[in-house]
Amino acid sequence: MTEHRTRRAFLTSSATAAALGLAGCTGGSGGETAGDSPTGDDGSSASDTLADSMTIFHAGSLAPPFSAAEPEFESEFDVDVNREAKGSVASTQKITQQGRSADVLGTSDFRLIRNRVLPEFGDWYAIFTTNSMSIQYREDSPGADDITADNWWEVLTRDDVTIGHSDPAVDPGGYRAVMTLQLGAEEFRGERLYDEATLDKLTSNTTVPTGTETNLEGQLESGELDYVLYYQSISATSGLPYIDLQAEVDLSQATSEYAQHYAKAEVETESGTFTGAPIAYGLTVPSVAEAPGRGAQWVEYFATDPGQTILEEQGLVPVDPIVVPASSEDAVPDTVVNVASAQSSLGPLEL
Repeated sequence: MTEHRTRRAFLTSSATAAALGLAGCTGGSGGETAGDSPTGDDGSSASDTLADSMTIFHAGSLAPPFSAAEPEFESEFDVDVNREAKGSVASTQKITQQGRSADVLGTSDFRLIRNRVLPEFGDWYAIFTTNSMSIQYREDSPGADDITADNWWEVLTRDDVTIGHSDPAVDPGGYRAVMTLQLGAEEFRGERLYDEATLDKLTSNTTVPTGTETNLEGQLESGELDYVLYYQSISATSGLPYIDLQAEVDLSQATSEYAQHYAKAEVETESGTFTGAPIAYGLTVPSVAEAPGRGAQWVEYFATDPGQTILEEQGLVPVDPIVVPASSEDAVPDTVVNVASAQSSLGPLEL
């Protein structure tokens, strides 16, 4: 197992400061209406105007931090939080295809909100945390004694190895796992980790079991899978050994050079075609929300110390300040705008 302390520090500095270029926080007038804020215009409590329950649809990889935040948030704001964890694609489809309502939608790929929720089902979104891809395994997995960050593809191409990842059609963790493998065979700075024959063998050793990335750990522990490709946040908090991957394949770096490299990866699924990009998570309060004020409170919570501390404890890298698109700043609730930076791009990513 590779040491991950250095990697975490590297991700923190590159994803939030240098790579994302989020210096400063720009305020602005939001499009919030009375009752959407936890305080009234005179500073008095407006909690009696807010709903007593709320619903959140979110990515499976957000289950650990959202679960940790739920009791604290419920106690502080006197509200009952109801959450449904599923792959981000499937979570988005609940709103855009199934006609369901949620007060918060949290996805592991903000582009799902940008491209599929806006403008019909929402007006704005916030980018609030980042992650990276990793490989996790058991101490008795085939090749566990041999695997390192420098030879993981050699171990994973052995005949007795079974690799798993979540379903790319419903979960960004799934299509990002495929991208990770694809990128290893792509040149970066004149070199590549392995050739096309190795990629083919990696692909042939890979299976897609039922469920999202949060179900994979149980399948790994049971021996159904020998290695899994999923988010570093899950690996870092599970207690099982794991490998931090090279920056050229782990989708962690939001710089133009890396983004151009990541974009070489493409995954076609029944729910759409996805192109490689730096990992950036999104939150929004959909326009179909029944308790939008509560939704705004949840976003604000994860933009400030309580929520960001939880994100860090759960292996994620908070974006500080959170980022909202400058083009939709007027639609963002005031309480969110006040803790956000309005940007037209996030490093190389257009917002």
